[in-house]
Amino acid sequence: MTHDDAALPPDDDRWIVHEGGFPASHDTRLFYRHWAPRRPRADGPPRALVLLHRGHEHSGRVAALVRDLGFAGDHAFAWDARGHGHSPGERGEAPDFAALVEDLDAFVRHIQRAHGIAVEDMVVVANSVGAVIAATWMHDHAPAIRGVVMAAAAFAIKLYIPLAIPALKLGLGFKPGLQVTSYIRPGMLTHSADEARAYADDPLNAKQVSGRVLVDMAATARRIVGDAAAIDTPVLMLAADQDHVVKTAPQREFFERLSSPSKRFVQLRDCRHAIFYESEPVRAEAIAHCRAFIDACWAQAPAPAERFRRADVGSRSAQAYQRLVDGKLVGAPTRAFHAFQRAMLGTLGGLSQGMRIGMTQGFDSGASLDYVYRNQAQGRLGIGAFIDRGYLDAIGWRGIRLRRKHLRQTVSRLIAERPGDAPVRILDIAAGGGRYLLETLKCHRDRRLHVTLRDRDPANLEMALALAREMGLGDDVAIEARDAFDPASYAGGDAQFDIVIASGLYELFADNAPVLCSLEGVARQLKPGGVLVYTGQPWHPQLALIAGTLRNHRGEPWLMRPRPQAELDGLVACAGLAKTGSLIGLEGIFTVSVARRPPAAG
Repeated sequence: MTHDDAALPPDDDRWIVHEGGFPASHDTRLFYRHWAPRRPRADGPPRALVLLHRGHEHSGRVAALVRDLGFAGDHAFAWDARGHGHSPGERGEAPDFAALVEDLDAFVRHIQRAHGIAVEDMVVVANSVGAVIAATWMHDHAPAIRGVVMAAAAFAIKLYIPLAIPALKLGLGFKPGLQVTSYIRPGMLTHSADEARAYADDPLNAKQVSGRVLVDMAATARRIVGDAAAIDTPVLMLAADQDHVVKTAPQREFFERLSSPSKRFVQLRDCRHAIFYESEPVRAEAIAHCRAFIDACWAQAPAPAERFRRADVGSRSAQAYQRLVDGKLVGAPTRAFHAFQRAMLGTLGGLSQGMRIGMTQGFDSGASLDYVYRNQAQGRLGIGAFIDRGYLDAIGWRGIRLRRKHLRQTVSRLIAERPGDAPVRILDIAAGGGRYLLETLKCHRDRRLHVTLRDRDPANLEMALALAREMGLGDDVAIEARDAFDPASYAGGDAQFDIVIASGLYELFADNAPVLCSLEGVARQLKPGGVLVYTGQPWHPQLALIAGTLRNHRGEPWLMRPRPQAELDGLVACAGLAKTGSLIGLEGIFTVSVARRPPAAG
């Protein structure tokens, strides 16, 4: 790291400013700045502000904000988004919006590793596009941060051109690398002539933005605003009353839906979009609100994970699930449409092999999932395969297949991390047919693997054992008929497994008590330092449609309560395990996470 004299005014000696790089998503290294306090606070662990710059800008632009917030005993960090400032990539470009969220997660984990600052001792300050990145990160990754300031959150951009998003989608079909030049003039961002001039003259500001990122961000913002109840992190929202760039209504909608016990919405008067670059006294007012909020965040202890034990009863998620059970989540026209869908399923559905399996064994059954994983359309009378293709391409099933990919990547990485000469003991507590795990293990025949597959259905286990023998893995695989929710299933054999897998299981059950019971049993069977790989379903866009048309393996309507990622991670923490990271699936429907049992003392 090197000193950067330009990142703060020369007469401000409260911080030492460093530059560095960190490993971000997609094998990319991004540039960041670190403001290290010359006189760190001595009354507790180190704390940090993590700042996200606006779209088109870079981390150097937040230096004045670090100075004016004035937390001189605390660290501050900001990075240049890919394609911005000193970070690599075509200007304004990114693989997709999800990559920007993954970059934030990678940045925070880098701060933890490299600077020894716990995530619960961080507050995020984010502006515009950065605020949408922060909101998505809170929803999908559920970090235990102390609080978030969101200024002029760009949940809905004022594009001014009719049908702009459909036009961008069409353009991306012809030119995947399509970029859009910003229509925003500096004077539309702030009343301050000096700040407008500084923005216009900054050679590191990027005027272009990826069309793909714009389209992705619009879709992601609708999802996050609609499911904001999954977030209970303290939030301060600052909105501008003369914002020419983004709409205020979605910001209010997001705020109203938040489950955060500590939240505040402030609409600043005579203020334009670049809130932290406004004229005085508006900017001073915004800074004062931020300081008061951040002070309150530091003063309040981190929320305990125990709060999630009863989230299946009193949370917004539980309330929505009860409306689904009572048939009140949708109105009469939608229920009539679902009845029509059921009738079509009962007639034409039988022509599709996948639908036929779902109708006979349950759409959530192991046999149904195994068919979805194979992803080979089959049917009768010619049209059946066509219907089956549409069935297999449903967003939920595409998400399931991506979940399997993430599971295989995660398990492979964890096996590779074990010492090369040590045996690796793996347990799957609800293996079903075991196909994805056995396929993964086949690629690690050079390792000493001992695998135990458990399931409550002996037929599934016999199918898994037959597949293991077919793949030449029979000597390494044992089967046990056990119920993952029965405490007796975890009796004896404590601390014997390096990796335990709970895949596609906890998301099928709405109640938290059996899930926590299972997690506590898993924690006992992990070796110190061992890891749990667990999947979640934080949300789903077709809950009512699935409940109104499909049956589960018990022959009942397939009712699902998406368990927010924060809630699932909280139950994992209650069992004594510490989450280390997540992979987020298609549109955030499914997640694959890893949590570690603390290593033995010494």
